[in-house]
Amino acid sequence: MVFAITVRDHVMIAHSFRGEVFGPARRLHGATFVVDATFRRADLDPDGIVVDIGLATRHLGEVLAALNYRNLDDEPDFAGVNTSTEFLAKVVADRLADRVHAGELGENARGLSGITVTLHESHVAWASYEREL
Repeated sequence: MVFAITVRDHVMIAHSFRGEVFGPARRLHGATFVVDATFRRADLDPDGIVVDIGLATRHLGEVLAALNYRNLDDEPDFAGVNTSTEFLAKVVADRLADRVHAGELGENARGLSGITVTLHESHVAWASYEREL
């Protein structure tokens, strides 16, 4: 059994893709993603929670702020990479994991077992990345 909480935010980016599979998306275009970050653990912490929802929300917002209103084609971290929805889900999850490991979501957050980040492209399509901590 696993406990989980999810916090939500959104991000607006611009990017383009390389490769025939992307068709017209090879041209520069914008995307707005609704982003869910789910934090999980086997047992509740000493306060009876998975993680502080306020801290989780704040840190998700900060991670997304570094991407928001950016043309990802111009970002050095993404040079030569197709910034697909799947790829961006991993970026967000990894950046949140770094903050958990640094203690930024509170000492008790070190007991988290994993994070799943889901980027919703629309009401009919989304991608997720799940990682252990």
